[in-house]
Amino acid sequence: MTTERRERARETQEQNTYREQPVQKQADYRNPPAPGRETYRERPVRERDEYGERPAQERRGRRSGARAAREEKQRRKEEIRKGYVSLLIRIVLLAAAGWLFLTQVFLITQVSGNGMFPAMKDGDLVFAFRLQQEYAKNDVVVYEVDGQEYIGRIAARGTDVVTLDDSGTLLVNGTVQSGEILYPTYAEGELEYPYAVPEGYVFVLGDYRTQTVDSRTLGAVPMGDVKGKVITILRRRGL
Repeated sequence: MTTERRERARETQEQNTYREQPVQKQADYRNPPAPGRETYRERPVRERDEYGERPAQERRGRRSGARAAREEKQRRKEEIRKGYVSLLIRIVLLAAAGWLFLTQVFLITQVSGNGMFPAMKDGDLVFAFRLQQEYAKNDVVVYEVDGQEYIGRIAARGTDVVTLDDSGTLLVNGTVQSGEILYPTYAEGELEYPYAVPEGYVFVLGDYRTQTVDSRTLGAVPMGDVKGKVITILRRRGL
């Protein structure tokens, strides 16, 4: 009898324990936190990393890093843009300087024909200096007549008297001009000799006197039509 009562009492106790368990859990969930302890929602954001969230300071750091990366990228783009602008400005300045040198300081032209043979040959590249102030006898110059360029050697200047005789001898102011010219200088065109070169003009002849067009047919050349003094020659075979 006593044993039977003990078993019933144990069963009753186990049943009561089983029923009280969920109630206890519910009571634990509903019980307010102990004084001085904060709930999840009341905790500062900076302390929520304990619950699996990033602290606000870390998030701010990440945002600052992203902003710095964007600013660095923008800065690099700006530097690249400024570099291209600077390069473009340099190219424009170089082009302007080249245009200035080739149109105002130097002249580059190509020899056409053999009028200056043997000093120059057809196809040679000629560089002339435009800013020459004074031209002397025997200077080789580039000049223009009726829109066409010629190259020749100055034989006489303003006020000089040019004489060509039947033997092909050139005389300037009564002095024979031979120099290194290999060919005779015969009179051509409509000029009458002796011929006085007008002031402000030059009398220009080609070196290949029998196969050239020069002042004997074109007349004296005004100084304003002389484009420049030849300073160097680039031979055709070197091109």
